Amino acid sequence: MTLPQNLTSFYIGGQWTDPASGTQTMAVENPATEETVAQIALGTSADVDRAVAAARAALPGFAATPVAERIALLRRIHAAYMARAEDLAQAMSGEMGAPITFSREAQVAAGDMHMGATIEAAERFAWESMRGTTLLMREGIGVVALITPWNWPMNQIVCKVAPALAAGCAMVLKPSEIAPLSGLIFAEILHDAGVPAGVFNLVNGTGPEVGAAMSAHPGVDMVSFTGSTRAGVEVAMAAAPTVKRVAQELGGKSPNIILPSADLEEAVTDGMEAVLENTGQSCDAPTRMFVPRDAHARALEIAAAAAEAVQVGDPQDASTEMGPLVSRAQYDKVQALIEAGIAEGARLVTGGTGRPEGLNRGHFVRPTVFGDVANTMTIAREEIFGPVLSVLPYDSVDEAVAMANDTVYGLAAYVQGAPEEARAVARRLQAGQVQINGPDWDLHAPFGGYKQSGNGREYADWAIHDFCEIKAMVGYGDG
Repeated sequence: MTLPQNLTSFYIGGQWTDPASGTQTMAVENPATEETVAQIALGTSADVDRAVAAARAALPGFAATPVAERIALLRRIHAAYMARAEDLAQAMSGEMGAPITFSREAQVAAGDMHMGATIEAAERFAWESMRGTTLLMREGIGVVALITPWNWPMNQIVCKVAPALAAGCAMVLKPSEIAPLSGLIFAEILHDAGVPAGVFNLVNGTGPEVGAAMSAHPGVDMVSFTGSTRAGVEVAMAAAPTVKRVAQELGGKSPNIILPSADLEEAVTDGMEAVLENTGQSCDAPTRMFVPRDAHARALEIAAAAAEAVQVGDPQDASTEMGPLVSRAQYDKVQALIEAGIAEGARLVTGGTGRPEGLNRGHFVRPTVFGDVANTMTIAREEIFGPVLSVLPYDSVDEAVAMANDTVYGLAAYVQGAPEEARAVARRLQAGQVQINGPDWDLHAPFGGYKQSGNGREYADWAIHDFCEIKAMVGYGDG
C-alpha cells in the first residue's frame, strides 16, 4: 500500500503546511484487519480560516482564466490522476476495505470517468447566451467548501472538484476522516498537475470541527456536501446565517420494483448483486425489492442464492467480491438493524448477525436477505448502508408504487419489466434518478435526490450549473 507523503499536513495555498495549532491526530484503520495503517492530522477552525483565505486570494485570478485554459488544466489533472491510479486503488482498498479489483475497476474508474465527462461537458457548456437583447452569463459562484464521504472517495471528490474548477471556483476540500488517504493523494495529483496556488486547498478533520467551520464560514459562497441526511441538516443550519448556497446529496432507501412482466431470475439476481456492491455502502443501493406476491417465494430463493454465491474475504485477494464495512461503528449499526428485522418479524432467509464463516477479524458482515417485509418495519424505513436486502410482496402495481414512494428519501429508484410498462411506472416514482431495466451508467445524467435525499444535481454539466451564478446583462444587445 502506497501512503501519501503528507499524512500530518494540510494542502493550503499551494504547499503542504503544518496544522495551525497542536498536533492532534487520528488513526486510519484498515477495516479488514482492524490494524492502524496511518495517522493523519486533524484540523481546527484556524486551519479552515487559512484555507479559505488562500482560496479567496486565488479566486479573482482563477475566475478570470479563459475557459479553454481551465479545460486544459482539467486534462493535465486527468493525466496525472491516471498516472497515480494504482496508488489510489491501493489507498482505497486499505482505508475502506474495497476489494482491490473493485477498487481498480470501480472506485478509481469512477474518478477517471467523471473527469472525462466534466471535460466533455465544459467544452460544450453554454457559458454565455443571448435571450433577446439580454446576455445571460454563467460564472463561478466563488469559494466553495466541498465535504465528501468515505464510501466512494474518488467518485465524490472528482465529481465536485472537476466541475468547480471548470466553473472557475476556488475551493477547500474536507475528505472523510475515516478514509482520508486517497484524498491526500488526490491533492498531490492536483499539485503535480499545476493547479494555481490557493485554488485547491485540503484540510482534514471531523465534521463537527472542520465541516462545521467550513459550512458557517463567511468567506465561503457555497457548500457541496455528500453524506447522511442527519449531517446534511447540520450543514444547512450552519450555512443558513450567511445565506450561502448548499448542494446536498444525502441518504437513500431506493426501491426496486420488479414487475410481473420481468424475467424474475435475472431481475432478482441483478438487484441482489447491486445491493452487495461496495458492501452495500452506496446511497443509491436498491435495498427495497418489491415483487409480485405470487413470485415472492421464488424471489427469495433467487436472492438467497445470489447472496450466498458472493465471495467475501481479504480485499487484497483479486478474487474477492465483497470486503468489510468501513468501521466498527458501521458494523455495529448494521448488526443492530439486522437484529431489528428479526425482532419485528421479517423472515431471515440467509445471512444474519455476526461475521461470515471463517472470518474472525475485520468488520465483515454476512450478506443478508429478509422476506415478508412490511414497509413499516425498521429495515424498510432506515438506510442500513450494508449488504442487506428487504423483499416486500405486492398485490398490484399501484400498491408497489405507493409503497415505493412511501419514504422520506428519493435519491434513486429502479424498475424492471416490459419497456412500456416500466416506463409508465418510472414516471410515477418520486426519485431524482430512475433506472429502467439495468441500463449502463450515464455520466451525463443528473444525480441527486427528491425529499430528504438532498437538493441540487451532480455529474457533468449539471454539476457545472450548480457551481455557477447566472448574471443577466439586460440591454447588452442594444445599439
